[in-house]
Amino acid sequence: MARSSKQKLKLLYLQQYLMRVSDERHPVTVAQMIDYLALQDIAAERKSIYDDMESLRQFGLDVQAVRVGSSTGYFIGERDFQLPELKLLVDSVQSSKFITRKKSVELISKLERLVSEDDARQLHRQVWVRGRIKTMNESIYYNVDAVHAAIEGDMPVSFQYYEWNARRERVFRHGGKRYAASPWALLWDDENYYLIAFDHEAGILKHFRVDKMSGIRTSKGPRLGREEFERLDMAAYSDTHFGMFSGEARQVRLCFENSLAGPVIDRFGTETALVPVDDGHFSVTIQAAVNVQFFGWLCGFGDRVRILAPEDAAEAMRAHVASILGRYQT
Repeated sequence: MARSSKQKLKLLYLQQYLMRVSDERHPVTVAQMIDYLALQDIAAERKSIYDDMESLRQFGLDVQAVRVGSSTGYFIGERDFQLPELKLLVDSVQSSKFITRKKSVELISKLERLVSEDDARQLHRQVWVRGRIKTMNESIYYNVDAVHAAIEGDMPVSFQYYEWNARRERVFRHGGKRYAASPWALLWDDENYYLIAFDHEAGILKHFRVDKMSGIRTSKGPRLGREEFERLDMAAYSDTHFGMFSGEARQVRLCFENSLAGPVIDRFGTETALVPVDDGHFSVTIQAAVNVQFFGWLCGFGDRVRILAPEDAAEAMRAHVASILGRYQT
């Protein structure tokens, strides 16, 4: 590129240099900026740098000036993201189960470009989350994008849906038959993305794990199930489907020891009424899908919780526990 042509890029190079190198602890001097521009084959005089700093301010960049010995130093003050905000984002990326290790490195590398090189070193953090297993399936990013496009375009989708077998092989449900559905929303629950969609064949709303969907295609025509979705309370749907296992949501009355008030409130919110039963227990009435995941959640509290009603739910819990006990009997 000719020298005169590169001269037109002078302001862009200065902006890039300030964004990458400078911060409050590391202001750069006019002499440093002139040396940097020279490496880019761009000539600059001291007075022109002062004019450039003012142009960047007028453009909206928060260029701050401070004394550096006998010289003036410049640095970028307010940025789109401050360091504590980026640390929070980095921690979220690293601790997320559905983001692969490779993609985590890529995303964090991009986040580092939003701060100075010195601050970027502080983003090399390692968050340890108990029981965290990073997914191996990078297709989830494209699946999420495809679903969003279908929702925005008011288009139905079709896809295959699979599970894993004991040999770690994908096994498509219904022999690989494609599901036809109208997507309405994405739900984040228990470290997984779920698609809430109207199943055309079943004629009801269902949820599907996005990372287990394969070969998503859009089709023409408006989506079905609008009225059903508009009647759906998304927050309540997530609360009642433990781990997003399917099951009919029912009213269930539970009795807990007083020491479990915290976990109950964490799960069902501060609006949940805790009704005293005796000096050591309280009861709650909730909406829950009575399924094995719900029973598993209750089993985590051992003998400190009991289903009071309905009786068939209590009986189903007894059968569930008995089947587990049977596995350990000689």
